[in-house]
Amino acid sequence: MGVGARNSSVKKIPYGRQHIAEEDIQEVVNVLRSERLTQGPAIPAFEKAFARYVNAPYAVAVSNGTAALHLSVLSLGLKPGQKVVTTPLTFAATANCIQYCGGETVFADIDPDTRLLSLANVETLLRSAPKGTFKGIIAVDFAGCPVRMDLFRDLADQYGCWIIEDACHAPGAFFEDRFGETQFCGNGVYADASVFSFHPVKHIAAGEGGMITTAKAPLNEKARMLRTHGIQNDPEKMVEDHGPWYYEMQKLGFNYRLTDIQAALGRSQLQRADEGLARRKVLAERYHAEFAGQPFLAREIHREAGHAYHLFVAEFKNRDGLFRHLRENNIYAQVHYIPLHLMPYYSQLGWQAGDFPAAEAYYRHGLSLPLFPSMSDQEQARVIQSVYDFYDMR
Repeated sequence: MGVGARNSSVKKIPYGRQHIAEEDIQEVVNVLRSERLTQGPAIPAFEKAFARYVNAPYAVAVSNGTAALHLSVLSLGLKPGQKVVTTPLTFAATANCIQYCGGETVFADIDPDTRLLSLANVETLLRSAPKGTFKGIIAVDFAGCPVRMDLFRDLADQYGCWIIEDACHAPGAFFEDRFGETQFCGNGVYADASVFSFHPVKHIAAGEGGMITTAKAPLNEKARMLRTHGIQNDPEKMVEDHGPWYYEMQKLGFNYRLTDIQAALGRSQLQRADEGLARRKVLAERYHAEFAGQPFLAREIHREAGHAYHLFVAEFKNRDGLFRHLRENNIYAQVHYIPLHLMPYYSQLGWQAGDFPAAEAYYRHGLSLPLFPSMSDQEQARVIQSVYDFYDMR
């Protein structure tokens, strides 16, 4: 039994935690004292600021990251029966958005080093079927590690696919493309649409919330209409015009709106996004320095210059034992994620253990250690020492 199990006074360290500053609270209070709690000026202000942050022409705020995925797939025209390829190593929403539209989710294995969707495996999958079989690719910036979207764009164009970048882990992440240009995740240069989440453990915490970014004006307009019941109130875009009160429901849409309360909080958090990202990188660098080359690692920890470090993921020998040891000491590391093809819902669709060896090998060893901007050096030292204690080192 670890010390934490016997002593409840030992402070709990979660794998992630939001940080709410006084300026965040004041921005929310300002909205609460205003005339508009929803569909007010805080929404476009947040959209404009976020688009600027990721260098995207358009940004559409929605109620959460799942809504962002669903509206992106709808806006790209996915129809029942059409196939989309994605990674099994992601949160359920990435694959579920395909199912919501009646599409067919097809998984491809990960690159074991980066843990990202394997370009080679996707290419093999696309090549194995007639062109037109697959309509889209959803690539995930897992843990904050950026996908080389330029390489996926080449492949998608060859096979007539659209691309959604699930960048929920990756605001501020970037990669260098084949032309030597720095490309920020979500900027719309290579992906047709990118999606972000503002869940409390993410870089930008709004309680809940999501954002779609794109460089495509038609997709931007369609997503905006679909987030509000498919209603159009621009007279120039309506079939009829009965007067200033008139609006038209032109599509079957949803109530996927973000509130002004959440938008105000998100925009306030965005102003400290670079500061938070810098702190995440400092903490990640310390983990790298401590654990590189250690015999208890099942695989060396991947490093990437443009990594946004939503999570610090390492692969440990006897991961389950380490997980329990950390919990006993009030350190709440987490496993991200159970490969989706092993979930009962997707297993019932025909997927089974053994289909994706790299994702399954990662799952046997992967653990997300605590990492969040307000984490103190002392808290991180406690996590590191607890890892060494479990392996009876130092």
